[in-house]
Amino acid sequence: MTIGRLIEGRGDVVRCDVSTPVSEAAGLLAERRIGALPVMDGDELVGIFSERDVIYRLREFGPSMLAMRVGDVMTAPPVTAEPDTPVMSALALMTRRRIRHLPVVQGGTMVAFVSIGDLVKYRIEKVESEAEAMRSYIQTS
Repeated sequence: MTIGRLIEGRGDVVRCDVSTPVSEAAGLLAERRIGALPVMDGDELVGIFSERDVIYRLREFGPSMLAMRVGDVMTAPPVTAEPDTPVMSALALMTRRRIRHLPVVQGGTMVAFVSIGDLVKYRIEKVESEAEAMRSYIQTS
């Protein structure tokens, strides 16, 4: 299974601009109950703004960081995958790099944004399906 198959039928990705104030982006994370936003400079993906960025920069700059621009506190450059990346390869990449969100880029354009939860959910469903197939096989033997 590839990332492309996993993201089929998904809607638009919530994102923010490099010039977005941190307070506004943090509010969007809370309002949407999401952990990260891809950060765009025009049509170009330039970074990721996450809950971790808020915590790390709050410790570094104090409450004044809420007035800063997302472009000044985001994690950059973003680690990305392509639609033809196998799900298990993406999961391994995210585990190895200790990241929880992965932009999916095709031809230089971001087409989706997946979380480690999306990939783990797929993996659990696959393991459960295989276990059920094995139980069925054993019962009919």
